[in-house]
Amino acid sequence: MGGEEQNKYRKPIAFLCDAGYRCSKSAVVLSLVGFLFMLQLYSLATHRGAVKGDIQLRVSRHPLVRELEQVEEENIQVPPPRKKRSPPASKWRHKRNTALVNEFLDENSQLRHVFFPDMKTAIDPVKAAGNESHYYHPGKFWLDTEGNPFQAHGGGILYDERSATYYWYGEYKDGPTYRAHKKGAARVDVIGVGCCSSKDLWKWKNQGIVLAAEQTNEAHDLHKSNVLERPKVVCNERTGKYVMWMHIDDANYTKAAVGIAFSDHPTGPFEYLRSQRPHGFDSRDMTLFKDDDGRIMVGQRREAPALFKYQGTYYMFTSGCSGWAPNEALAHAAESIMGTWETIGNPCIGGNKMFRLATFLAQSTFVIPLPGIPGSYIFMADRWNPAELRDSRYVWLPLIVGGLPDRPLEFNLGFPSWPRVSIYWHRKWRLPLT
Repeated sequence: MGGEEQNKYRKPIAFLCDAGYRCSKSAVVLSLVGFLFMLQLYSLATHRGAVKGDIQLRVSRHPLVRELEQVEEENIQVPPPRKKRSPPASKWRHKRNTALVNEFLDENSQLRHVFFPDMKTAIDPVKAAGNESHYYHPGKFWLDTEGNPFQAHGGGILYDERSATYYWYGEYKDGPTYRAHKKGAARVDVIGVGCCSSKDLWKWKNQGIVLAAEQTNEAHDLHKSNVLERPKVVCNERTGKYVMWMHIDDANYTKAAVGIAFSDHPTGPFEYLRSQRPHGFDSRDMTLFKDDDGRIMVGQRREAPALFKYQGTYYMFTSGCSGWAPNEALAHAAESIMGTWETIGNPCIGGNKMFRLATFLAQSTFVIPLPGIPGSYIFMADRWNPAELRDSRYVWLPLIVGGLPDRPLEFNLGFPSWPRVSIYWHRKWRLPLT
């Protein structure tokens, strides 16, 4: 059919607008897009207003929040690079590492005392009194009620409602650090899972090893030559059992599985059941999260997840994959634990730029609600010492959900706009328990 014939039979498409005027389809579409855009702006403004109101309410009720948000800056002078570094620094040197991270990994660094303070500065909650009571000092030695540094690395916290007690489970690494072969990762023989208990998150009693390594059977998952990392425990209300999941691997990190154990008591002993790969996939640095309603990131290489839930939204922190070297943390949010997860940026505030790009020289492991302050948490992380893993330290810092997103508004119809999630750096900060 020719052009003239087409025009003869084609009728113009039009819509009737107010006051009898005729307008084009494109004009209506543009009007609809404009309306939806304005609706998004209104919803975003309402959402932000609600977040702001929530923050103001919490601040007015809890003056400590304002104190926690007053971050400290770090003016660390990194010395000029040396031509020859110690083995850990050389092994984990990465093109994206900052100068501070390279210095951190060098066991002969002039700044070693800054990253890993000696026992003279250890925090002893039993002896601390007055102004020093209930103050955390990230990176310093933290002593148990018997005056010894406790071993609970890569750990997680269980709050047991039956006993109104917190239990901290983690890797017991009190053994010599070595490498299984020349290019292998720094490691210690598996000793087991350590546990400490506390009523106030400040004084911790050593409960000993609650899941011990296997000494003789080399085919066993828990044989001392293998890998046991990041143990987490939840209570199964239906069975009354305490269930532990952990990363199980061989010395070369090729097994990539999760191990499962259980106990009738939070202090063990735990009985080991088996290991498995979830849905057949590799699993290494993992976590365990118990949802309150009974019931990712495709193409990215992330590890060390730490999850929590606030006002119906799931939040997660992850670390990049760079061995023992610290790297930049990312925060993620989702309306469903199954996703879709949206990355909302680096949550670290304070210190200095290099600190923030290295998660304060630590790696995420768990998040604990701060008692009595809704929307406020403790961010648990490990400051790994690849030269001497048993000398790795704990970094606990305040984490607060709320406030406006720290990125520009993107002009699309994506919902929702997540509130800011912030981890604040402090050389020391106190618990709101006194």
